[in-house]
Amino acid sequence: MAVKLTKNEQKKQKDSLKQFQRYLPTLQLKKQQLQSVIRQIEIQIEEYRLEQKKAIGTLQSWISVFGENPSFDTLHSIEKLVVVDTIRKGIGNIAGVKIPVFEELTFENIPYDLYEYPLWVDRGIVALKDCAKFDAMIKTLEEQISLLGKELRTTTQRVNLFEKVKIPEAKENIRRIGIYIGDQQTAAVVRGKIAKKKLVKEG
Repeated sequence: MAVKLTKNEQKKQKDSLKQFQRYLPTLQLKKQQLQSVIRQIEIQIEEYRLEQKKAIGTLQSWISVFGENPSFDTLHSIEKLVVVDTIRKGIGNIAGVKIPVFEELTFENIPYDLYEYPLWVDRGIVALKDCAKFDAMIKTLEEQISLLGKELRTTTQRVNLFEKVKIPEAKENIRRIGIYIGDQQTAAVVRGKIAKKKLVKEG
């Protein structure tokens, strides 16, 4: 984009450069913060998945025995006793980004006859509820990553715009205007000297 080669434009470019250089560290800090938080959330998701795997592991042997026993039909599947009622989420804020925060998972109260289920049914229900809770927490964290990732992309674009375009552009414009003004001043001095010589000659 062409710029006017004037002192006013030079001042305008210098003011813009100061503004870019003042905002850039804030954007860089925000970018680092977002990257750090996203990494922490990814680690948290990995930990939850491991915990969920353990909970499922404790159920495997029981469920296989339960499934192989012909005296229990599909109507008495333990999964039917664990039905999610509500997922409650709050709102958090990280680096100016509103994110969902997991608060509570509630289940429907489904009564069952202990005589119709194996002895481990209570522990099984607890384990299944834990698995469902991990699912809800992981999904919420994934939503956080999605929102923070979007903000990170925008912030990175701004950092790149300032670093690679706006700041170098302003510096180059200031340099060009400076050279032009310097040349004009030199030319004015030369013209002044020539005019003076002519006046002296004529005198």
